[in-house]
Amino acid sequence: MQKHMMFVAAFAVVAAAQAQVALDGVAEPIYGPAISIQNTQTQFGDSTLGTIDYAGGSELDAMYARIDGPFLYLVLAGNLESNFNKLELFIDGVSGGQNKLRGNNPDVDFNGLNRMGDDGTGNGLLFDAAFSPDLWVSLTCGGSPFAVYMNQAQLLTKGLGTGGYLGTGGAGAAGATTFKSGFGFGINNSNIVGVGGGTGIGTGKGVLSGVELQIPLSAIPGYTAGDIKVCAFINGGGHDYCSNQFLPGLGGGPNLAEPRLVNLEAIPGDQFVTISSGAANPCPADFDHDGSVGSTDLATILNAWGSADAAADLDGNGSVGSSDLAALLNAWGTCPN
Repeated sequence: MQKHMMFVAAFAVVAAAQAQVALDGVAEPIYGPAISIQNTQTQFGDSTLGTIDYAGGSELDAMYARIDGPFLYLVLAGNLESNFNKLELFIDGVSGGQNKLRGNNPDVDFNGLNRMGDDGTGNGLLFDAAFSPDLWVSLTCGGSPFAVYMNQAQLLTKGLGTGGYLGTGGAGAAGATTFKSGFGFGINNSNIVGVGGGTGIGTGKGVLSGVELQIPLSAIPGYTAGDIKVCAFINGGGHDYCSNQFLPGLGGGPNLAEPRLVNLEAIPGDQFVTISSGAANPCPADFDHDGSVGSTDLATILNAWGSADAAADLDGNGSVGSSDLAALLNAWGTCPN
């Protein structure tokens, strides 16, 4: 009876917040806590404009991540300056890949990817020893009217592969775009807190808005399951001048400059973060990741009722229905640690 009353009460507030990712450039509660927080002030400008589109500087304050169904969702909180600075994202999901960027990758964004790779002299951006990315994604913004542009490319062990321009969109929820390829983005440049300008120690704790990305797992060559590693940083407009804004952070210091001469293995700590595949989830009914199963989680079930929404399909039978509701009600309350 008590659980029945809980159901009735939650049904009355079915319009409550849903535990689904919205590509609007903001990390919703469903993401949970940040998996990486910036520790270095930005030498690429500290934006104080406070608008969702134009920003007067670039900083990476925090990373939020979620693997949900066929997609990897990321929020790189902070700002992406609207002068066509580049957000560079490298993803490692399988063995192989490129620990040092080659110079024969796909010609994407005016050959910007290869601008960071080996120019024939044996140089090229060198990652941590335990990181060999298989996929590159890049985002940039600017112009009048304001626009956002997105590119991607495979990073095969011997180079070549496929890649190209994905498309364009705008700022905020209204400008967010999902492409036919499954890639998508949302951007909100309104952040005015986080790290300040400089080369010292800072903190990006508490920043929720920035660049949000939807990345199809099928775009990672050979990926089927497992944890995913990510390295993110801000680069110059020609993919030719690395900032000091990396996630995870560098621990203070100036811009790293020429990407072909950057050796991340020589910097203390890891400049990549591991995102759990979520295979061992002790509380799958906690859709909003607030540590308990309650009314907002129930609202997720009810709003997905009768659909094939994998995020709400607790029993995995391909349809959200009574058995999923029963599983949620049986899990009602505080989640186990």
